[in-house]
Amino acid sequence: MVTLTPDQIETYHRDGVVILRGLISPQTLTSIEKAVTTNLDSPSSWSNDYTPEGSTGRFFDDYVNWQRIPEYGDTALSGVLPQIAGQLMGTNQPRFFHEHVLVKEPGTSTPTPWHHDDPYYGVEGMDNVSIWVPLDPIPTTIALRCIAGSHRIARRFIPNRFVDDSPYVAQAAGFELFPSEEELEALGETIVCDVQPGDVVAFHFRTLHSAPGTATHPMRRRIVSYRYVGDDARWITRPWKTSPPFEPEGLNDGDVLDDARFPRVSVN
Repeated sequence: MVTLTPDQIETYHRDGVVILRGLISPQTLTSIEKAVTTNLDSPSSWSNDYTPEGSTGRFFDDYVNWQRIPEYGDTALSGVLPQIAGQLMGTNQPRFFHEHVLVKEPGTSTPTPWHHDDPYYGVEGMDNVSIWVPLDPIPTTIALRCIAGSHRIARRFIPNRFVDDSPYVAQAAGFELFPSEEELEALGETIVCDVQPGDVVAFHFRTLHSAPGTATHPMRRRIVSYRYVGDDARWITRPWKTSPPFEPEGLNDGDVLDDARFPRVSVN
C-alpha cells in the first residue's frame, strides 16, 4: 500500500496541487495505456475532438468509460490510485466519480484554456481530487499549469467551452465570467507540473489550471485523470449542462452520491 508523507498531504491542502513522483508501477501504466488505446479505437458518444477546423494535430477527450473498458475500472477501483485519493481527502472510503482521457497528438496547436473543473460537474463539496496520470514524458513546454491556492479563493467562474473558450451562459448566481489570463495568473504562483510516466499530479476540483498545445512537441501527450470525491460530496444541479452530462436518475440536490455510477472504494 502506498503511504503519502504528511508534507505531501499538507502541500495538497495548502496549494490545491501536489506532484507525486514514481508512485505508479509499470504494470499499472501498461494497463492504463491499453485502456487508452481501446478508447481511441472505440470512443463513446460523449467523446469530443477540440481541434478547430484547419488546425494541426488533434485534441481528443472522452470520459466515463470505466464500466465498458475494464482496465479503467480495475485501476480506478483498486490499487494505488484510490489509496492516493483517500489519503489526500482524509477518508478510507473515497468515492470514484469518473475517469477522463485527454490526448494531444504531436503538433496540436489547441491549448487547454484556464479553468477549474468544479463548475463543470454536478457535484458540490470540498473533499475531492483529480489524479492526473501521464503516459508520456511531459516536459515544461507542454506541462500542466496550476495556480497555487486558487482552490481556496471565494470566486467561482462560469465554465467555458473548450472548443472556442466561450462561456456556457452569460451570467449565473454565485458565478462570474472568467477574467483575463493576466488577472488569473496574479491570483497566485503558477506551478508548472513537468512529470514522467510513473508520476502523478493530484489537484483539487477548484484549482485553476491550463496546459499549452503541443505545436512544437514531437510526441503524443496522453493523460488519464481519475476523479474521486470524499465524505462531503453532494449532488447539485447547475444552470448549464454538466460535463460529464450525468442525468439525476433519482438524485436530488443535496443528496449523497449513493449510486452505482459512483462506487465507494475501501482502501484499508
